[in-house]
Amino acid sequence: MTEQTQQIQTQLWNIANTLRGKMDADDFRDYILGFIFYKYLSRKMELYANEILEPDNLTFNQVEGHEQETALIDAIKDAALDKLGYFLLPSELFSELARRGNAGGKHQFILGDLAKVLTHIEQSTMGSESEEDFGNLFEDLDLTSSKLGKSENDKNELIVKVLSHLDEIDFDLENTESDVLGDAYEYLIGQFASGAGKKAGEFYTPQQVSNVLAQLVTMGKDKLKSVYDPTCGSGSLLLRVAKQVKEVSAFYGQEMNPTTYNLCRMNMIMHDVHYKRFDIKNEDTLERPQHANQQFEAIVANPPFSAKWSASPLFMSDNRFSNYGKLAPSSKADFAFVQHMVHQLADNGTMAVVLPHGVLFRGAAEGHIRKYLIADRNYLDAVIGLPANIFYGTSIPTCILVLKKDRASHAERSQSILFIDASQHFEKVKTQNYLREADINKIIETYKTYTCHSEQSEESQANIDKYAYVATLNEIAENDYNLNIPRYVDTFEEEEPVDLAEVSKALKTLDADMATTDATIADFCNQLDIDTPF
Repeated sequence: MTEQTQQIQTQLWNIANTLRGKMDADDFRDYILGFIFYKYLSRKMELYANEILEPDNLTFNQVEGHEQETALIDAIKDAALDKLGYFLLPSELFSELARRGNAGGKHQFILGDLAKVLTHIEQSTMGSESEEDFGNLFEDLDLTSSKLGKSENDKNELIVKVLSHLDEIDFDLENTESDVLGDAYEYLIGQFASGAGKKAGEFYTPQQVSNVLAQLVTMGKDKLKSVYDPTCGSGSLLLRVAKQVKEVSAFYGQEMNPTTYNLCRMNMIMHDVHYKRFDIKNEDTLERPQHANQQFEAIVANPPFSAKWSASPLFMSDNRFSNYGKLAPSSKADFAFVQHMVHQLADNGTMAVVLPHGVLFRGAAEGHIRKYLIADRNYLDAVIGLPANIFYGTSIPTCILVLKKDRASHAERSQSILFIDASQHFEKVKTQNYLREADINKIIETYKTYTCHSEQSEESQANIDKYAYVATLNEIAENDYNLNIPRYVDTFEEEEPVDLAEVSKALKTLDADMATTDATIADFCNQLDIDTPF
């Protein structure tokens, strides 16, 4: 991390704390991230408009009031809607609102103007290709909320203070090689998640887990046609995949929570992902999939653990589930998400999904689905056990399932599954467990060894004592397709033998010492003319 990035992260977190005392974490997260996003859009608009106007020796701030104002605004707007996906007037820029809020050395009333600007950003996209990507982006930024203050003046004063502090920060957007703001935005999302308790899992996957998933699905590739996350939250997993390769042509995701859906789209744009390159939908993935007829080269997901779903019998005619003969139980949708993802995985693709340990051994319908994936389709490539207490809001142990459809093309490897037990490899920081860089590298290198050395023997090169084991499909069948990791990775630590003769000798010595002590106490009691305590 550069010193500049660290400095901006600190400044943004300090500004966030300006709101922190006024409202709960969810609310002040929505406000501060929304205002940062508005500043980002404004600066991008200004830089792009200045670039267009450079041949005319004009800047964007000189357009309003110019004798050719209408023609210039129309030309800039058309270009901006195609390039950026939205449009702002010079008088609507973040810096202009912040300046007006502090005009004359005291706070001026700008709440009404600010509300109009945020609405206009969304309205500017209507009828254009970017309309869906920018629609309702600011709906969680309620400037009329009493959480900002009791009176309109109180609300205005707080907002002006936040805008003024943000206006002082240089996001360095002119530097196209840098992603300082994107990294800082991701940092803030992570900070909010760490303090949000149980709700955090709804919008954020811990960065070290995202790193593992991203490396698993990109192994051996430097470009991806597409990456998909069916429960994309804030989009952190999708963006982490992009950091592992030179290029991702398209990002796809679905998120049920409207607030988190807005956060994901903002996060994409703030990381300079062009609106034409991402397609994020706001719907229930299992009940109403929005990308049902598409397949993706890489799929990553951290679905809500053991969530409920309808498990309607109508789904037995759905192509995602029909071949299995059974649906995941309504009380635990874990395998429903797996089935959904497998259906959308391209033949040359890889998927990695985080799930609770129960998916490895629970019976009934889940056992049936597990057997189908292994015995009938042979899609399961690896099972990786993670430490407990690694996710925000839950302490349960989890695992990663890695699935591939092209295992048959690797003849030797297709007859085995890799098991990794990384559950004891972590660092405890306060109340949370974290995967260290060395822990992540060990997981990835072990999987890489397994994938690169297809020649299997009794002693696979991926076998590591008390850590990893390559099990044959026959072994798994003998275990009735129970994937519980301790069945395959022996982590038993033999205790040192006990010398009973030494123990007996020590007990005799202890008895003698106790007899001596008892006699001394009895003597003291006699001298004091009191009863002995024994």
